[in-house]
Amino acid sequence: MLSDTICALATAAVESGIGIIRMSGPEVIPLASKFIRSRSGKPLDISETHRIRYGYVYDGENPLDEVLVMTMRAPKSYTGEDTVEIDCHGGVLMMQKILEVCIRNGIRLAEPGEFTKRAFLNGRIDLSEAEAVGDIITSQNELALKASVSQLRGAVSDQIKKYRARILEDDAYIEAALDDPEHISLDGFYDKLKQDVDEVKAGVDRLIATADDGRLLREGIRTVIVGKPNAGKSSLLNVLVGTDRAIVTDIAGTTRDTLEEQINLSGVSLSIVDTAGIRKTEDTVEKIGVDRALKAAEEANLILYVVDASVPLDESDDKIIDSIKDKKCIVLMNKSDLKTVISEKEMHDRTGSPVLSISARARDGIDALENLIRSMFYHNEINFNDQVVITSARHKALLQNASAALREVQKSMEAQMPEDFYTIDLMRAYAELGYILGEEVSEDLVNEIFAKFCMGK
Repeated sequence: MLSDTICALATAAVESGIGIIRMSGPEVIPLASKFIRSRSGKPLDISETHRIRYGYVYDGENPLDEVLVMTMRAPKSYTGEDTVEIDCHGGVLMMQKILEVCIRNGIRLAEPGEFTKRAFLNGRIDLSEAEAVGDIITSQNELALKASVSQLRGAVSDQIKKYRARILEDDAYIEAALDDPEHISLDGFYDKLKQDVDEVKAGVDRLIATADDGRLLREGIRTVIVGKPNAGKSSLLNVLVGTDRAIVTDIAGTTRDTLEEQINLSGVSLSIVDTAGIRKTEDTVEKIGVDRALKAAEEANLILYVVDASVPLDESDDKIIDSIKDKKCIVLMNKSDLKTVISEKEMHDRTGSPVLSISARARDGIDALENLIRSMFYHNEINFNDQVVITSARHKALLQNASAALREVQKSMEAQMPEDFYTIDLMRAYAELGYILGEEVSEDLVNEIFAKFCMGK
């Protein structure tokens, strides 16, 4: 596969100012030179690295498009191999025709993620950095983007490499001492090993502790709005989305089904679901909507319980309060611009959840809601200067495995087991951390990771 020369559209297949065709592989210079020429039709030298040339793409003997051509020779390219990029006019048909010319001249169409996969296989980046590339592309908010950029710059890799270096140094010393006890003594080594294992495990555990925050950064907080009919749920959704996404009327039961939207609050993503008002009803369709609302609440990371503070609580509220017990919930006392008959203290006592007074219609209290959501879900203020945030479930699982192995080392030391017992679990922790970087991973896992990438990346 690495012997092939590949090509793909690196920009979106939509009308735009320019389109970029990316080519990479050992034969990219001679193959691209077949159809990239000067304005007069003479051969154009594109062999010099990190230079941009003006020329034309030719389809046979016919000029197809006026282009700029950028060459990056190995190893100083994204893939670590010779790379040529063509900046052409951004018409969909034109980009497609240039791709067809590339293919006819012996350059294979790339698979999804194959450019980044080659960067990994060529040692240009490790696997955690490669995964960060995909996360950057799919980032839905500013905090997720910062976390991905931090990881791409090596924040995760640097930490993992430091931990592995300390583990390997200690393991190597133990192995050497066991092989040559006459010249290498383990006297006094116990204290150093204990300090190293304790500090590395503490560091690994700190990374694990960031994983929940990282998952929410990446996937967003699944948020469900519940409440009685006419409490103002749909009005709240419209305020948060910033447009009239849900139909709002004075008629109770207007919302019959769940309605989902992706929104961004101060850099935090919410996958927010508006639901049917919860009440007893004989209407078959509305009853289905109520059942779906209760099911959505069960699966939510956060529940926004909207209460019409201008009317007394009733049995529908009792049912909602029972359904949100032991869940992360914010009670929103809506219609605070009207005369209220329910107090915040009463709602806090009934639910045990934080309570805010808002007016969805007047947009009062929305800023306080945003701040409260952030404080509930992010355990620390994430600044990305020196803090590493784990956003990958794969990384979290491997870190947990490494932590467990290091705990076994601690147990062996506490039990004063022979030193060769230490080396087994030390190397297990070393290997688990190495999987994060892509060492000793299976080809199937590599293929699975890069198959999720878009074409041309």
